[in-house]
Amino acid sequence: MRKIYMLLLFVLMGITVSTAQQIPSPNDHFGFDIGDDYKLATYEATDAYFRKLAAISDRVKFVEIGPTEEGRQMPMMIVTSPENHQKLDRYQEISQLLGRAEVSESEAKQLSIEGKPVVWIDGGLHSTETVASHQLIETYYQLVSKNDAETLKLLDDLIILLVHVNPDGQEIITNWYMGMEDLEKRNMRSPYMYQKYVGHDNNRDFFMNNMKESTNISLQQYVEWIPQIIYNHHQTSPAGTVVAGPPYRDPFNHVFDPLIMTSLDGVGAAMINRLNAEDKPGYTRLSGSVFSSWWNGGLRTTPYFHNIIGILTETTGSPTPSNIPLVPDRLIPTHATPFPIEPQPWNFKKSIDYSVSMNYAVLDYARRNADALLFNIYKMGKNAIDKGNTDSWTKYPKRAAAISEAFDADKDKESTGTRRGVIPNEYFDKVFKDPSLRDPRGFVLSADQKDFPTAVKFINALIKSGIMVHQATAAFNLNGKDYPTGSYIVKTAQAFRPHVLDMFEPQDHPNDFQYPGGPPVRPYDAAGWTLAFSMGVEFDRILEDFDGPFVQIPYGNIRPMPSHKLAEGNGYLIDVRVNNAFIVANDLLKSGIEVLRTTEEVDGLPAGSFYVSAKGKSVLKKAAADYGIYPMTASKPKAARKINPSKIALFDYYGGSMPSGWVRWILEQYNFQFEVIYPKEIDNGNLNSKYDVILFIGPGIPGVGDYPSRNQASPEDIAPQYHGLLGTISTDTSIPAIKKFMENGGKVVAVGAATALAYHLDLPVKNALVERSEDGKEKSLTGDKYYIPGSILKANINQSSKVNYGMDQTANMIFNNSPVFQLTEEAESKGVKPLAWFGESSPLVSGWAWGEEYLKNGVVAFEAPVGKGKLYAFGPEITFRAQAHGTFKMLFNNLYQEK
Repeated sequence: MRKIYMLLLFVLMGITVSTAQQIPSPNDHFGFDIGDDYKLATYEATDAYFRKLAAISDRVKFVEIGPTEEGRQMPMMIVTSPENHQKLDRYQEISQLLGRAEVSESEAKQLSIEGKPVVWIDGGLHSTETVASHQLIETYYQLVSKNDAETLKLLDDLIILLVHVNPDGQEIITNWYMGMEDLEKRNMRSPYMYQKYVGHDNNRDFFMNNMKESTNISLQQYVEWIPQIIYNHHQTSPAGTVVAGPPYRDPFNHVFDPLIMTSLDGVGAAMINRLNAEDKPGYTRLSGSVFSSWWNGGLRTTPYFHNIIGILTETTGSPTPSNIPLVPDRLIPTHATPFPIEPQPWNFKKSIDYSVSMNYAVLDYARRNADALLFNIYKMGKNAIDKGNTDSWTKYPKRAAAISEAFDADKDKESTGTRRGVIPNEYFDKVFKDPSLRDPRGFVLSADQKDFPTAVKFINALIKSGIMVHQATAAFNLNGKDYPTGSYIVKTAQAFRPHVLDMFEPQDHPNDFQYPGGPPVRPYDAAGWTLAFSMGVEFDRILEDFDGPFVQIPYGNIRPMPSHKLAEGNGYLIDVRVNNAFIVANDLLKSGIEVLRTTEEVDGLPAGSFYVSAKGKSVLKKAAADYGIYPMTASKPKAARKINPSKIALFDYYGGSMPSGWVRWILEQYNFQFEVIYPKEIDNGNLNSKYDVILFIGPGIPGVGDYPSRNQASPEDIAPQYHGLLGTISTDTSIPAIKKFMENGGKVVAVGAATALAYHLDLPVKNALVERSEDGKEKSLTGDKYYIPGSILKANINQSSKVNYGMDQTANMIFNNSPVFQLTEEAESKGVKPLAWFGESSPLVSGWAWGEEYLKNGVVAFEAPVGKGKLYAFGPEITFRAQAHGTFKMLFNNLYQEK
């Protein structure tokens, strides 16, 4: 019997060893170990490795979640035990039911025991951050190949989603880096961005979901799986550290359930504890890094608004060996950095090892807290539904300030009989029991608003984020207002209520300074971003419980544009207030159909509306069916001018400009034809023979903004086909060429930092955001006096200008420390006209504005003649991240030639 037992043992061991040997290591596949110096894997080879292991292992299900902008398929590897794979659909269903809180509490407790936590781990979003993409390969290999007790427990108890979130970028960056034969010259300075349009801003798109990659990811996270934890890998850490991770510094967003923040504490503790136990120093958290939990829009932050624990780590390291630098302040242990690291050489493998350890820490935390994780996401969702069904008040900073202001304004404080400094509860009641200040029960987007197609785009952004949306199947009346069939309804009584509020309601960022009277603490990315505001969507806030002839749209079901039937007529008017009207105009012009623009109101449609004869019927039928356009039959207007498409140039530079990339995507969506130009082409002159209008969006003009020279490469270090991308806008050659282009009749549109061009042209405008002494000297405003990070501000619009055709009297503009101007006394005589300006009152709509008095009557957009041509300058980014639909027309109106 002993011999038989030993024989069976050897057979079983042989099977185990044989199974392990069937899983090829990264070295077997790539020819090097993940983490080897100067070595990166292409995405093509990585994808092949992902698929190879999935075909071999019964621990993996390989899924394609959708195409990238360049057409590659995004992979997701579902990793768990073979037994769990047999019930994968059930575990996915449980995760959805608990995430949406669609069951009773007793059922939720049972499901929390039956289910398996779902943990998402990704890599590669920012492709120059090569630790992130390559840790994913190593983690995948270890989870699939290892048979140690810990790994097997993780596979038994969890559903692990490993997702590569930017295949295009890895291919671009790896090919560039590995293409340098000289190891010392290998770098990440690719000529183009590592995402087709937006580069680094691919991590700024997760509530808008413009990019295909963002949409694919959001649908998996908020519709298909609803993980309890999402771990998003990035780099690099602050100098003198190895990793920046959770928990993060204040402030956190006021709409979160408190369980989100305390759960972040728990996961963060597990991560740092594991590193400390493995003698891996250098993890910093809280005030040790810049990251907060306020902003929505990132792969890590948007989960918070869906009751999901979002983890971001920034890890140092590169395939090119580096060093942990000496930073004396980082050497002293603090709560932010309990286990400091000493200065030392550093290589890629150490970063990979740290990352894999943190992945295992997160997975181990999820396994040990399985039923709590599953029940807590239900609990947060149930809390959100309950708040949406009752009167509730979000504790915004402005509301707390209102209590103090009300108390301070009470002249008879002594009559309260309270101790000095103690505010009676009645003041709390004045604010937090004021019915007019309570949170809305829902929002209604009427189908008869002037730009309903844009409202549908907004609704689709919500749907991609897993929001429950209803649509009216019949006309209905609410609070005395009639709404037509097809109107959309978004109720707040749903699990993802925090995201709903965040997309409709103003953000109220607290005044955050390093110390009283000191400089501001910069928010991570933005302070205010309310999407309904920036898109110009019209909606009604409903404060009471309501119902009607509503049908729920299935989760994730993208809505088509409203379809109309083209009426018979000899001519048609298209409302310029509808952004999609510009798609139709461009399609008509491309088809050779004559298009006119009105110069005054016609049949109730404003000046700037498009007119086309019956010759355009075939194009109009498609527009009515596909674009949500409703062409009105009309006679040919007397006050109308023929238009032709402009020859458009869009400025870019070596390495790629994100603001320019966003506009490239926008122009493609609206069917504008254009060319991308670089500094050398500008310097060569003769621009009028090729272009009618040149767009400078964001940085590039010297004097203001992020000057692109940092991205430049030496010509001798790059292939000749990239030499045409090199160069910068210079004051001695480029600016005179641009000026000559305008003097000869060309048009320049400058947006954001590019408006510095106005100062190079000596136009009669001044910077409004300065202090001026009696002798006229200017001094920049300090942050303790004036500071407006990314926020939404309201501006007055000059409706008499053709540039503003289709705009209302006011517009919400995305403002990010944007330029503001004053027109000098001679401006009017020189033909300089304001296009948009602030008034006397506070322009803040959403976000944070300190020192608003400096904005009073400030001009934010103007036009100025330059010879036979013109400069159109817009301080705020009217195209910001393709979110600012409400101001797109200010760009589009500039892109036609009138005859």
